[in-house]
Amino acid sequence: MNSYETLFVVKPTLTEEEIAAAITKVKDILSKEGAELVGTNDMGMRKLAYPVQKHDRGYYTVLFYKAEGTIITELERNLKISEDVIKFLSIKYSNTKEMAQFNKLVTATNKPEAVKATAVETEPEKVTETEATPETETTPEAEPTKA
Repeated sequence: MNSYETLFVVKPTLTEEEIAAAITKVKDILSKEGAELVGTNDMGMRKLAYPVQKHDRGYYTVLFYKAEGTIITELERNLKISEDVIKFLSIKYSNTKEMAQFNKLVTATNKPEAVKATAVETEPEKVTETEATPETETTPEAEPTKA
């Protein structure tokens, strides 16, 4: 199996539900064809380098997956047909340096989700500990000094 990255840009005029449906449609094509989706990076709404189909902005999504080479033709055929997708690009990672970069990108796309979940869980604990520590330290110090 080869490793691939496909970036596609969805029209900015779509609603959030329509954008999510377009992304899900592309993911479904990959899973139907037997690809293993390794990572997804929703980059969000961004300015295009130049106008495409009279649009200056677009919703960027990058999919990292492992699949056979024949899947790319089917995926790109579906992306060309889709009226919601205004641009796309597929990249194949083949040699060891490229594979190292691919693995680095995949871990980077999967890491922010875990970091956000951890940060949300640990932030309240840190605030509680920080607030509790000065009070706890002040009270015990004051009591032994007075006694």
